Amino acid sequence: MTQPKSDNTLLWLVAIGFFMETLDATIVNTALPTMARDLGVSPLSMQAVVIAYALALAVFIPASGWVTDRFGTRKIYLAAILVFTFGSLLCALSPNLTMLTISRVIQGAGGSMLLPVGRLAVLRAYPGEKYLPALSFVTMPALLGPLIGPTLGGWIVQAISWHWIFLINIPIGILGCVATYKAMPQDTFILKRNFDIWGFLQLTAFMVCISLAFDGLSATDFSQGLILFLFIFGLAALVVYVIRAKKITGPILSLDLFQTRTYSIGILGNLFARIGTSCMPFLLPLFLQLCLNYSPLDAGLAMLPLAISAILAKRIVSPLVVYFGYRKFLISNTIIVGLSIAAFTFVSATENTFLRISQFVIFGIFNSMQFTAMNTLTMKDLDKRLSSHGNTMFSMVQMLSMSFSVAAAGSLLATFMQGRDSLTAFHWTFFCMGALTCISAWIFAQLAIEETVTIEKIEELIEQE
Repeated sequence: MTQPKSDNTLLWLVAIGFFMETLDATIVNTALPTMARDLGVSPLSMQAVVIAYALALAVFIPASGWVTDRFGTRKIYLAAILVFTFGSLLCALSPNLTMLTISRVIQGAGGSMLLPVGRLAVLRAYPGEKYLPALSFVTMPALLGPLIGPTLGGWIVQAISWHWIFLINIPIGILGCVATYKAMPQDTFILKRNFDIWGFLQLTAFMVCISLAFDGLSATDFSQGLILFLFIFGLAALVVYVIRAKKITGPILSLDLFQTRTYSIGILGNLFARIGTSCMPFLLPLFLQLCLNYSPLDAGLAMLPLAISAILAKRIVSPLVVYFGYRKFLISNTIIVGLSIAAFTFVSATENTFLRISQFVIFGIFNSMQFTAMNTLTMKDLDKRLSSHGNTMFSMVQMLSMSFSVAAAGSLLATFMQGRDSLTAFHWTFFCMGALTCISAWIFAQLAIEETVTIEKIEELIEQE
């Protein structure tokens, strides 16, 4: 690969791609009730918009490595921006929920390539010791997406229209295409290797069917028989993939990853703990607007303490993990995160404002430390030969758990809505998702008691998140 014409231009280009992807994962959350009203559907049915984006990210991430090796980083990154921008335009023009959901899938398909391909472009342009500082630079804007997304979405809804949540991506996407063509290095070699198309289809069937089954639990037009069929078909697809991956060479995701105990526990812990926690950016803005009568902008501003505390918490997690060890830290922290989610059961319109802000801050701090500890545990002992497969599966599980989490929370909320007021339904949903998070602490209890790590190693792994 030739060196970029402008180092700063390449880094800024990838940083903006990271920012766009993480921003669009959260910017719609505060706008969902307004969007639902304009589209003539219930706010709860808007969970499909969130699920579709996260699921598309999870589905297409496993293919990102192959298409990049086959066609080159510049072509794929350019295509990713074009697809993401086109999907954003379709979202803005969507006249109904069905079209909006399909458009979010297209947007997510483009977004799924932005992070892994951008990370690979930086790795190839900045090898060796230059990689971590460069990666640290491009990932910093990604932290701003969840920070400003809910507030920006709430402001856009009140000041202009929800359509502009997606339209703001158009000029950014056009500039990104121009910058990609000029600044991103062209690969000097193309690696031709076979793509495990059957493995990809089996994993896709598993993820789509299970997500649809969860989503169907809250829909009135899904029969119990269809939901059961989707669950069974999805699990069968996963089993077939596992059996086949053990027999062939070059599966899309290697099962050798699970020979590393910390990776296995980390992946499973990430999946189940995130199923309990990843619904909160979806539930909280809905709760604040539907039950406490917050405006979209006020709901976005209310999310700021959570986002800010999450960023600040990354500064303190390393010494805590080193002092307590992974096992003790993750068991106790997982339970605290679960209890902090369940504590939203007591939120009401008469609650003291300071107490409410404190709940957001506490959840933000411990949830952020949870993610960092789980992430570094997962990757810390992985063989470098499997780092690419491990990173891909890890990214896929993160997005998949978000899809499962929102679908599960939506299903619980729809169930508790029957015969109850909205406030009570939300309270019971918070309690159940908190309990699910607490139970996932059992997974981390399987870690060895002596499982430790140095601060230097954690900081290195955090840089690579």
